[in-house]
Amino acid sequence: MTLSKEGLRAPLPSARATFAEPQPQPDPESAAPAEAPRRGGGRLRALDGLRLIAALMVCLYHFSAKDGPTARSWGQSPGTLFPTLSGFGTYGYLGVQVFFVISGFVICMSGWGKTLGHFFRSRVSRLYPAYWVALVIITAAAIALPVVVRPLRPDEFLLNFTMLQQPMGAHRVLGVCWTLWVELKFYLLFGLFVIWKGATYRRVVLFCCLWTVAGVFARVADTPLTDELVMRDHAPFFIGGLALYLIHRYGGDLLLWGIVGFSFLMGQRYAVSAGWHSGAEGPFARNPYVIQAVVAFAFLSVAVVALGWLRWANWRWLTVAGALTYPFYLIHEHLGWFVIRVLHRGLDVPPVATFALTILALLVLAWLIHHLVEKPFGPWLNRTMATQAGRLRELKG
Repeated sequence: MTLSKEGLRAPLPSARATFAEPQPQPDPESAAPAEAPRRGGGRLRALDGLRLIAALMVCLYHFSAKDGPTARSWGQSPGTLFPTLSGFGTYGYLGVQVFFVISGFVICMSGWGKTLGHFFRSRVSRLYPAYWVALVIITAAAIALPVVVRPLRPDEFLLNFTMLQQPMGAHRVLGVCWTLWVELKFYLLFGLFVIWKGATYRRVVLFCCLWTVAGVFARVADTPLTDELVMRDHAPFFIGGLALYLIHRYGGDLLLWGIVGFSFLMGQRYAVSAGWHSGAEGPFARNPYVIQAVVAFAFLSVAVVALGWLRWANWRWLTVAGALTYPFYLIHEHLGWFVIRVLHRGLDVPPVATFALTILALLVLAWLIHHLVEKPFGPWLNRTMATQAGRLRELKG
């Protein structure tokens, strides 16, 4: 596990921010704010740019602020090679928390007005095609240069295709895919408790409140099962994102801003306790106040989008940036170490040039994965599952 729970995701950056926003409909079940939903439209391209920033934060952490495989790739500790950059990079792991807040916002937006079947198919077709290709690419690199990352046994490699390797106790091909397991659990909870009955203002608010309370009790219970089910440490970031989408859709009120504020307070506590160690010294030491500031950035940046203050950031290249984020996030860690070793230690490319060329190469590969895999096979997989579901309904009828 290369991005440990001690150091905390991402999209996972698996949720895309380039959906056309669904047009709100009057909701008889909802409270007063739902009676006059905010109608705004278009793509929230600012979220796409924010997702790429979060991915680059995690990338900076993996390339400049870790020893272990990172140091073996560079041939020495990156804290020695990049003394200034490492000081920033040591906080890059918190890009995962930025992803989780964005995911809460975008999943609520994309699931609004959808059936459970549609929601399930959209998540499967979004997550798996690029993930399967990333497994093959990273494993091929591990076989070619096992001194960086060792390839897994065949049984563990095949299990990774399910994305359930973590609960099954198997090793992971992709170090970052622990965040995908967190995302999958969020989708399951949100699908069963909100999408199944139809998303409404009242239902989402109730889900946020109950999930918050469940997280508190899970911490008291302190058992592996409750932690896995409730995700007590990651839940505040998703909950904050859900409430921020309601603010975007209906406008802010005391209840929604209270949920956001409460989520921030709980999230920053976890981030500090998990990421800061009293008395830590050296190039990778962390300041608790900086951790709090980065967590605040995660909530505030999405809040700025929710309030519509970044409507002017509507450049097309942000959509491209958002499309590259998920495949880049999947491949950047292990494959980045591979490229760093080849460029820096094999071809004697200077450290700064190696750093820049590695990120550029990974972005190019992410673009290829998006265009050659995600764009054709994602919609095909979605249509195929929808067709199969239609046939099953006909048979039952």
